[in-house]
Amino acid sequence: MCGITGWVDYERDLSLQVKQLEAMNEKHSVRGPDAEGKWISRHALLGHRRLAVIDLETGAQPMIKQLGGQRYIITFNGEIYNMAELRSRLKTLGYRIETTSDTELILLAYAEWGTEAPQYLNGIFAFAIWDEQKEELFIARDRIGVKPLFYSRIGSSLLFGSEIKSLLAHPMVKAEIDDIGISEILVMGPARTPGVGIFRNIQELKPGCQLFACREGIRIQPYWELQSKTHEDDFPTTVEQVRDLFQDAVRRQLISDVPIGTFLSGGLDSSGISAFAAKAFEEEGRGVLTTFSVDYQDNDKHFQKNEFQPNADAPWIRVMAEAIGSDHHDVVLDNEELFESIEAAMIARDLPGMADIDASLLLFSREIKKHLTVALSGECADELFGGYPWFHREELLHADTFPWAAMVDKRVPFIRKDVQKRIDPLSYVQDRYQEALAEVPRFADDTLEEARMREMFYLNITRWMPTLLDRKDRMTMAYGLEVRVPYCDQNLVDYVWNVPWSMKFHGKREKGLLREALKDLLPKEVMQRKKSPYPKTHHPDYLRKMKAKVEGFLVDSEAPLFELIDRKQVAAFLEQDLGKVHLPWFGQLMNVPAMLAYWVQLNEWLKKYQVNII
Repeated sequence: MCGITGWVDYERDLSLQVKQLEAMNEKHSVRGPDAEGKWISRHALLGHRRLAVIDLETGAQPMIKQLGGQRYIITFNGEIYNMAELRSRLKTLGYRIETTSDTELILLAYAEWGTEAPQYLNGIFAFAIWDEQKEELFIARDRIGVKPLFYSRIGSSLLFGSEIKSLLAHPMVKAEIDDIGISEILVMGPARTPGVGIFRNIQELKPGCQLFACREGIRIQPYWELQSKTHEDDFPTTVEQVRDLFQDAVRRQLISDVPIGTFLSGGLDSSGISAFAAKAFEEEGRGVLTTFSVDYQDNDKHFQKNEFQPNADAPWIRVMAEAIGSDHHDVVLDNEELFESIEAAMIARDLPGMADIDASLLLFSREIKKHLTVALSGECADELFGGYPWFHREELLHADTFPWAAMVDKRVPFIRKDVQKRIDPLSYVQDRYQEALAEVPRFADDTLEEARMREMFYLNITRWMPTLLDRKDRMTMAYGLEVRVPYCDQNLVDYVWNVPWSMKFHGKREKGLLREALKDLLPKEVMQRKKSPYPKTHHPDYLRKMKAKVEGFLVDSEAPLFELIDRKQVAAFLEQDLGKVHLPWFGQLMNVPAMLAYWVQLNEWLKKYQVNII
């Protein structure tokens, strides 16, 4: 994984603007600690920061390829998993391949297939290719959006980068938010509407989309979308197909020239990945798999069972680590450091985010990076197979809003009255919800129940999962740790999308189909374990510290938080016994301590980024 950035402008000589490219590129230094590079021409500048994972010797970027009379230059972030098939196909077509790098294969694919090239790539990626002869730029992002890409169009300039901070390093891009940005932060956040970059004049290239720029203008279009059709396989065949596609995805994603391991929580998703990875390691003579889990100091004393988090991970982790014989590492986070890392997590994301859930992954990544550079993680399984409570609880399933934001009305009173009038928060959420529903690829043969479940899966894949993928990318790459997500494999996603709910809910269990597909890999007790989400701290000190932090804002007349949030409402809220207040305001894990932490991040974001509200 890496960080990419660039600037294209047909009306000025960019070769005189190299310092601006270097400033943008430097913002990605933690994403790519191993090397940096730049490519300079009159109308295009490309920058790259490298985290070396594949072809350590000859994979430097930006990479230049001369093919006949054409010269192509690429800056690429990601990994291509079908390298062997792609290399073979390109060789058959007569191409001479000079490295073992996937970067070169993307360049050759573009030379052969042009803007259709992304359709031939299985992987996680964001890349930009400059055709020097034609003076044209082509940018593409992977189908699910595992790797990020933001861009800004200002005047005659097109700027792009892996992270928002790289764009804000350019003097033309201002740290400003308008009504859309305010609405996203106050009522959608920490989720984010696809395509919206929060800051004015910053957009996100949506997953599965590509951007083509030339002197005549810019064209953006999807190259991949979910396709609804009849699922023709019976249940045993479906189980076999899911198992084969899953194992193929894991095996492909274990390819690395640097040390690789897995996250292991003792839950179904990470256990499935770890079990097959350990098996593949043994078969290929690669030694013992290294696994990692995260917990918090004193959580054994303070853990509180609830409807979303029914049990702690530790006993299940031990069962799995022993079963697969992994070299397991328990990472126990200090609550004081977790509290102190809230701002660092915000900076890694460039936005207020999932608060302590982000910060804990940031610290977890730091510890993993001491041992290895690449890891596999279980994101996407719940979205793909129906693991979350909102797939199963009627009041959430039919909430007529994003189910993870079913309590958004509880957030509105904390917004200043003048800001409420300006953005109409509940209408904004409803408009975004209806916008998402309008995108769902309908299928005429669906029953009413199947149609609603198709909507739910679409909402989860395109609206909820990006929040978790943003988190995973920014927090891990903040320490130069590459994390791969096998459940996001395009072949698995395409296949499972059309599997009917009755199969996914096999045995009346969440992720019943996945359980059946993995049962031969896992100990029975792990296979039957009830879903439990990413662990969070239950220590009362965390709540006390967050409360004290927000109380400090109340007596600070210049605290920027209160440009958006109502000071009196916050003061009244803090007067309660917050240990007894239950307010799951976002997702499964974000309750009262996380709401306070979100306010802390919002205040520090407004201050540190010097955000101008326009």
